[in-house]
Amino acid sequence: MKIRIVIVALLGLALAIYLFAYAGMGAVFSAVAAVGWSGFALLCLYAFSLFFILGCAWYILLPESTLTGLRVFVWARMVRDAATDVLPFSQIGGIVLGTRAAIEHGVSQPLVYASTIVDVTTEMLAQIAYVALGVLILDLRTPPTSFAHSLIKGLLIGLVCAVAAAGVFLALQRHGHRMMEKFMVRVVPSALKRTATVSAALKSIYRSRARVGVSIAVHFVGWIASAIGAWIAFRLVGVRVDLESVLAIESLVCATRSAAVFIPHALGAQEAAYALLAPLFGVGAEFGLAVSVLKRARDLVIGIPILLIWQAIEGRRARSRAAVG
Repeated sequence: MKIRIVIVALLGLALAIYLFAYAGMGAVFSAVAAVGWSGFALLCLYAFSLFFILGCAWYILLPESTLTGLRVFVWARMVRDAATDVLPFSQIGGIVLGTRAAIEHGVSQPLVYASTIVDVTTEMLAQIAYVALGVLILDLRTPPTSFAHSLIKGLLIGLVCAVAAAGVFLALQRHGHRMMEKFMVRVVPSALKRTATVSAALKSIYRSRARVGVSIAVHFVGWIASAIGAWIAFRLVGVRVDLESVLAIESLVCATRSAAVFIPHALGAQEAAYALLAPLFGVGAEFGLAVSVLKRARDLVIGIPILLIWQAIEGRRARSRAAVG
C-alpha cells in the first residue's frame, strides 16, 4: 500500500512539474516573488483566522449541556487541517489526529467521535453548495465553448453523485447504528458499549436540526472566506480579477481536490485544476500555478508549527501519565 501511495505521489509530482514547465517556470516564480514577504505574511494571517470559523462550525453542534470551550475545537480543527496539509496522510488521518486533540482536552470520546462525524457531514453539504455556486458562475461567465460545456456537464454529474453519497452517509448516521451494533456484537463484543454511546451522542446532536443547519451555514461562510483568501493571493501576484471568478475557480479546485482524495496532498491534481480553470476566466495559467504554490507554502508555514506544538503537548502529557503510573 505504501509503495502504491509513493507511486501515485510521484506521478502527481511529475504532472505538476510538466505544468510548471508548460506555463513557464520563470513566469510562475516571478509571480510568486512579486508577493513579497509582507504579502505572504498577510496570506498566512488570513488563513490562520479561518480556523476560528471552522472551529465554530464544529463547536455549534455540541449539546448545550457541554461545558467545553470553543478554543478546544478551534485547536482540534487546527491540528486536523495541519495533519492533512503537512503529513502524508489522507483526510481521514487528519480527522483522527483532530479527534485525539479534542479528547486530550477533556471532551468525552463518544461526543468527540459523534460531533466529528456530523461536522464532516455538514462541511460536505456546505462544500456541495459551494461547488454548485462555482458551476453556476462558470456557466454564466465563460464563453460557450465545447470544453466549457463538457466541463460543466462533468461537474454536474459529479454534483449529483456527491449529493447521493451525502444522502447515503446521512442515512447511515441516522438509521445505520443498529447494523453497526449487530456487527460489533459479532466481531468485537467488548466494543458494543462504546458504539452504543456514540450512537446516542449522534442522536442527541441530530435532535437539534437548528444547530446542524447553522453548522452547514458557518461552513459555507468558511468556504467563501477561503475563496476571498485566494482572491487576495491573485491580487498580490498582480492579477486584476473579480471575486466571482475566483469563487468559481476555487470551488472547482476544491472539487478536484476532493475527487483526488487518495493522492497525497492532491499533488498534481490541484495544479492541473488551476492551470485549466484560470484561463477560462481570462487569467494566465502561470498565475493560477503561482497561487497554487503560495497556498502550498502557506499550508506548510502554518501547519508545521501547529504539529510541533501538538507533538510537544502530547509528549508532555505522555510523560506525566508515565510518572503517575
